[in-house]
Amino acid sequence: MPRPRKCRRVCCLPDSQSFGPLDGNTDERRVIVMTVDEFETIRLIDLEGLSQEECAGRMAVARTTAQAIYNSARVKLAECLVRGMELSISGGNYILCDDEPCGCGCGHCHKKRCYAGDEENE
Repeated sequence: MPRPRKCRRVCCLPDSQSFGPLDGNTDERRVIVMTVDEFETIRLIDLEGLSQEECAGRMAVARTTAQAIYNSARVKLAECLVRGMELSISGGNYILCDDEPCGCGCGHCHKKRCYAGDEENE
């Protein structure tokens, strides 16, 4: 029996949950779903400039877990850009953190709530 998944700490949800090509080609709508925790690794590592170890600390997961989540997110981003696919951000196992317990000081933290999304995307 597999070990139960631990909720990953996420400081904020994305302002927009859907992105896609603007060329008007809507004949074939292809969508890739990125989980909220994958979005968070992209935000922390690429936008905030944290190392994978620092990212893992903020998300309360092991460094190898943060690395795996980040690699999955990068593949999805690349596929969207190269193949002109739509990107939707939703689902995943995560907790919206509160500024007090995580102490990250990001200013985006919300009350703690655990969200369990689609298991197939993880």
